[in-house]
Amino acid sequence: MFMRMRTGWTVHESPIGPLTVIAGESGLRGIHFPGRSPRLEEGSRVPMPEVGDQLDRYFAGELRAFDLELDLRGRPLERAVWGLLLEIPYGETTSYGELAGRIDPSFYPHDLEPHMRPRLVGAAVGRTPTPIIVPCHRVIGADGSLTGYGGGIHRKQSLLDLERRVVTGHDPDPVWATRQQALL
Repeated sequence: MFMRMRTGWTVHESPIGPLTVIAGESGLRGIHFPGRSPRLEEGSRVPMPEVGDQLDRYFAGELRAFDLELDLRGRPLERAVWGLLLEIPYGETTSYGELAGRIDPSFYPHDLEPHMRPRLVGAAVGRTPTPIIVPCHRVIGADGSLTGYGGGIHRKQSLLDLERRVVTGHDPDPVWATRQQALL
C-alpha cells in the first residue's frame, strides 16, 4: 500500500544501475538512469523505503504492478500516453502505432496527418518521467524491434527479459543480481 513520500530525492541501487528517484508533493515525479539525473541538492536527499521496496520486489519478479502515487507533469497528449502505458499488462508489449490508435484524436494537433501520430506518441513515450513505474519499456516498434529507451536499449531488453521470465513461470535470471556491472 502507498505511503506518502517526502519531497526530495534518493538513489536506489538496482540490477540495471543506480536509479535517481525524485518525489514531489503529490507523489513520485521522476526516475533517472545513471548519467541522466539532474543536479540535486544533497540536503534534499531523503529515504524513500516504499519506493525502494517496490522496485526491489519488481526486480525480484515478485511485483507486477506498482502502488505508488505519481506526480506526472506534462502536456495533455503526454499524460494520455502515460495513462495508456500504465494499462499495458506486465510481460506484454505494444507498438507505438497501437498506442497512437488508442489516443482520442482531440489530443493531436488538428493539422497532424494520422500516419504521423505514432511519432508524436513515441516522443511522449520518450519523455516518460518515471520509467519502470510507468512501463514505457513495454512499447516496441511495429516490426517487434526494440527502439529507443532513455536508459539504453540494453536496459529495455533486460526489463522485457525479466518480465517474460516471470510470466512464463521462471525465476528472474540467476545472474540478474550481478548483471549491474555489465549494464553500466
